Amino acid sequence: MERREFLTRPSLRERGWVLSYLRDETIGGLLLITAALIALVWANSPWGDTYTSLVDLQVGPSSLGLNLSLGVWAADALLAVFFFVVGLELKHELVVGSLSKASQAIVPAAAAIGGMAVPALIFVGVNASMNRGDLTGWGIPMATDIAFALAVLAVFGRRLPVALRAFLLTLAVVDDLGAIAVIAVFYSDKFNAYWFGAAILTFAIYALAQRARWTSPWFYVPLALLAWYFTFRSGVHATVAGVILGLLTRVRTDSGELASPADRLSHRIHPWSAGIAVPLFAFLAAGVDLRAIGILSAFAEPVALGILIGLVVGKPIGVLAGAWLTARFTRASLAPGIAWRDVAAIGVLAGIGFTVALLIAELAYEGSPMLLEPAKGAILGASLVATALAAIVLTARRRHYDRFAAVEEADIDADGIPDVYQNPTDPDPR
Repeated sequence: MERREFLTRPSLRERGWVLSYLRDETIGGLLLITAALIALVWANSPWGDTYTSLVDLQVGPSSLGLNLSLGVWAADALLAVFFFVVGLELKHELVVGSLSKASQAIVPAAAAIGGMAVPALIFVGVNASMNRGDLTGWGIPMATDIAFALAVLAVFGRRLPVALRAFLLTLAVVDDLGAIAVIAVFYSDKFNAYWFGAAILTFAIYALAQRARWTSPWFYVPLALLAWYFTFRSGVHATVAGVILGLLTRVRTDSGELASPADRLSHRIHPWSAGIAVPLFAFLAAGVDLRAIGILSAFAEPVALGILIGLVVGKPIGVLAGAWLTARFTRASLAPGIAWRDVAAIGVLAGIGFTVALLIAELAYEGSPMLLEPAKGAILGASLVATALAAIVLTARRRHYDRFAAVEEADIDADGIPDVYQNPTDPDPR
């Protein structure tokens, strides 16, 4: 079998797309962290009851079955916008990006699957072996929060090679797809076939309109709202509508088009998702009252231990093992300048679960506050520990990343294109 490299330098077009996408996520990650900290401080202040009252405040028309709390609106509606962007990104990766060729996709996909499977197995093992263990939340430690992770990179890994950033993005997108599949299959309830059939009809109309090259927002916005509403009423979690619509959006450009509908929508909606939808969800979901549960006693709960160990230990092990084993059996090797310790560092970053982990926790333990609060506390704790560990491993490689970036980003002729894309005899960045 011919040897090949992975984590190679992306094409110039893909490099620009990845950096643009990650720039929005980085800003969104900083806003997300700020919103979560405000919620945590407020929930543990003398005015903590007002925070709880705000999250539980019900708004919306009862006649449509939409008299929901602000917390539910955030989880079902705001995160539907987030998952729509995820669907657009996944479609891009599958059609024209890093997942478009099996030879390029196999290693990051295996790393993502390992990063989902190992934490879930750890959670199950911990909870099955301890008193008061509960297996319902096995999907919680599967998640990776790309926005939070990129906010950490903005501080500690600003010179991280683009290939590794793209690898992290691919991991997170595949993770999100796995999470939405888990939510749809295991954390949806009260399934109604009639409403679901109506949702399927709206998806079909959307796909046909894309094929017919319709472009009017006056058509697509009402259709998307109907798709969301029908999915919500069907008992399938409403965020599923977002990712399906994203996957149905056309990503290849026609003759004369400067950008595809998927890229145009991603450019317009991604800032709203990263800057408003996700931070608002974090604000309404992260306010754990640690006074009521006690930090030490909360982390001693099997559910909390399973989440902590799953995210902090299971994620890096799963990501590294999945990538290494696949590379070993497919005779793939790392590109020059990238080492397995860098893949391990990405695995540590992937241990920051947060947004999707909080969503799954709320779905898994919606009627069990004695389990939900420790689960949320563990997600916050795991994200902080993963952040600290990532800061250590990234700082240890800072000089190497600086040398790498000096070659990869050099633009001596100042034409806006890195010289490595114009020089057929690229220097080895090692």
